[in-house]
Amino acid sequence: MKNRKTLLVGLCGVSLLLAACGTASNSSSSGSAPGAQGFTPPKLSALTALGQPEGQLNVLAWPGYAENGSNDPKVNWVTPFEQETGCKVNVKPFGTSDEAVTLMKTGGYDVVSASGDASLRLVASGDVEPVNTALVPNYNDVYPFLKNKSWNSVNNVAYGIPHGWGANVLTWRTDKVNPAPTSWSAMFDPNSPYKGKIIAYDSPIYIADAALYLMAHQPDLGIKNPYALDDKQFNAAVDLLKKQRPAVEEYWADYLKETQSLKSGDGTIGTAWQVTVNLAKSGGAPLQSTVPSEGATGWSDTWMVATKSQHKTCAYKWMDYIISPKVNAQVAEYFGEAPANSKACAEFTDKSLCDTYHANDAAYAAKIQYWTTPIPQCLDGRTDVKCKDYGDWTRAWTEIKG
Repeated sequence: MKNRKTLLVGLCGVSLLLAACGTASNSSSSGSAPGAQGFTPPKLSALTALGQPEGQLNVLAWPGYAENGSNDPKVNWVTPFEQETGCKVNVKPFGTSDEAVTLMKTGGYDVVSASGDASLRLVASGDVEPVNTALVPNYNDVYPFLKNKSWNSVNNVAYGIPHGWGANVLTWRTDKVNPAPTSWSAMFDPNSPYKGKIIAYDSPIYIADAALYLMAHQPDLGIKNPYALDDKQFNAAVDLLKKQRPAVEEYWADYLKETQSLKSGDGTIGTAWQVTVNLAKSGGAPLQSTVPSEGATGWSDTWMVATKSQHKTCAYKWMDYIISPKVNAQVAEYFGEAPANSKACAEFTDKSLCDTYHANDAAYAAKIQYWTTPIPQCLDGRTDVKCKDYGDWTRAWTEIKG
C-alpha cells in the first residue's frame, strides 16, 4: 500500500470514444448502439454458464476490499473463500483509478473493483466484458438504486456487480479546527485559517470537487454536473485549485498516509474516505467528519470481469461471495462505506454504522456526485458545446500540482 502518484493513462484514457484502444473480442454483441454515456461498447458477450473452478484468481482491488489477514490477522475474508471454492487468490491493491485502468490493460487480472471514473474506460476499451447477473445469486439482494446505473451498465447491459458506495467527506481535527466546518469553504476559501494544513486527494478527478463547490458558490457558471465542464467552467475549477495549491500541506493517494498525517497533526483538515476517519480515530486522533452543505463527490464501486480472464468461474464465484450479506458487511464495516447487499446491515457488528453510512437511504445516495469519467459529450445533456475529457483533466492536474 505504498503511496502511488496518479498515473497518466495515455491515449486510451483520453476519451471514452477511443474504444478501439482496447483488445475487444469478436464474440456476439452485448449492444452495438451508442449508450447514454456517449460511446459504442465493443462487441462482447457475458459468460453463459459456470464451469469447474480454475483454482486461481487474480484480484485487483482498492485497499481494504480483499483482505487476507496480512495487514491484520483479524481481518481476513479471502482465506474462507479459498477454502470454499479452491480458488487461490492473489491480491494486488491499487491507489488510484488511473492505476487500476493501467494495470487492467496488462491482462494479468481476472476481476477489478472499479469506481465510476474507471469503469466506463474499461468498458469502452474492451478490457472488461458484460456480466451475467443470473450467475450471481446474491445480486438479487443488491439495492435497486445501485443497479443499472450509468457507471456500471451500458444500454441496460450490466458490466459489473455493485459492491459498496460512499461520499468523499470533509474531516478535521477537533483540537485544531473550531468551529466545526459546514462548508467546503474551509478548504477552498483563499482566506481559510487552515492554510498549510489542508490535505487534498491526489487525482485528476479531484477537479470535480472544485466544480461541485463552484456549483453552489458561483451559480452564474451554470455547472449542472461536476464531471461535465465546458471551457469556461473547467477553467474556473482549475483556477480554484491553483489558488488552493499553496494552502495544501499534502496530496494523498494512499489513505494510510493521510491517516498518519491526521494522527500526527501535520494535516488538520481535508477530504477523506470514511475508512481514513475510522482508522485515525481508532489511533487516538480527535476527528470529526461531515458531508458539507454543498454536497460531496463519492464512489459507487463495481466488481468487473476482465475480458482476457482465464479464471472466469472463480471470478463469478468471487463476485457472488464478496457481496454475500456476511462478507459484504465485513468489507463495508472495515473500509467504512455503505454495503451493496440489502441484507448486509443485519450482519454488521456495529448496527449503528448502516445509519451512519446511510445504507438504506436512496435519497441520500442520489445526492452524491459519483465519480464518472469526463468525456467530450457533456454528461449533463448539453449538445451545443463540447466538454473537457479526461485527458484534459489529467493535463490540468499536472499543471495544478506544479
